[in-house]
Amino acid sequence: MIQIHILEGKAFVWNSGDAQRIREEHRIVGTLVGALPRKPRQNMRLGLPLQLLPEEARLLAEKGVATFLKTPTSQPLADDAGQDPSLLEAVAAYQKEQEESYREQVRLAGEQRQALMGTLAEHIAQGRAKKRQQKGEEAEPPSKPADSEPSFVFPREAMMVQLPTERTQRGQEEKVDWRLPSKEWPYSGQPEHEMRYHVFQNLWERGYYITSGSKFGGDFLVYPGDPMRFHAHYIALCVPQDAPLSLCDIISVGRLGTNVKKTVLLCSVDQDGTVAYTSLQWSGMQ
Repeated sequence: MIQIHILEGKAFVWNSGDAQRIREEHRIVGTLVGALPRKPRQNMRLGLPLQLLPEEARLLAEKGVATFLKTPTSQPLADDAGQDPSLLEAVAAYQKEQEESYREQVRLAGEQRQALMGTLAEHIAQGRAKKRQQKGEEAEPPSKPADSEPSFVFPREAMMVQLPTERTQRGQEEKVDWRLPSKEWPYSGQPEHEMRYHVFQNLWERGYYITSGSKFGGDFLVYPGDPMRFHAHYIALCVPQDAPLSLCDIISVGRLGTNVKKTVLLCSVDQDGTVAYTSLQWSGMQ
């Protein structure tokens, strides 16, 4: 069963195997929104988690291949938990681990510095002798290793800290019923969501791949195949069946679709759930 974690109305998939199954077996694309562990400061290539549209997550739940889980956002602090002994022990264990890590890094850094100074000692002595020779000074007698050299200082700010890429303690996870509106899943029963979902479901059942269409001013982008291999053919806009459309809006979306070489689909849903499509293509002046 694919686990979809719900956080404040957003659906995320954290397991890489589940993300692969969603795309390969169910034609659900989603959007990667996580930073790569080895390159966290760039946003050109992203990784897990995979964020799903509400329509994508609901489709998987309706098919019975996914379950919604509510993941606790954080654990209470020890002060707020009335000095909970278990939390105090966890804090003490973390601080002990950090102190041991710092001492180990101080030792390794000191050894590395000592080895580096040993390899450079001869070059330093030769450089000093050359400078004295150029100034006409007498050669400096060889000095014994100084035991009174200032001790090596390794600041705590330079300590490396491991950043986990997976939550080790998941805490208590609760199932979320997508059929009922709640704080975690507020979409159930909303007319706009129901309209968007019926359109999404109908296009998906026709064999298309569907992604968010926000970058082109629509609700969905409709692809004939995997978006990694094909360009979108349609920009889908979901409009209520009896809602009036101004001429300026029709011209705007028509011209937009022509400029990006896509057909605009005006999608509406009847009371019985039937989806109707109207295509717009800008033909210009004849």
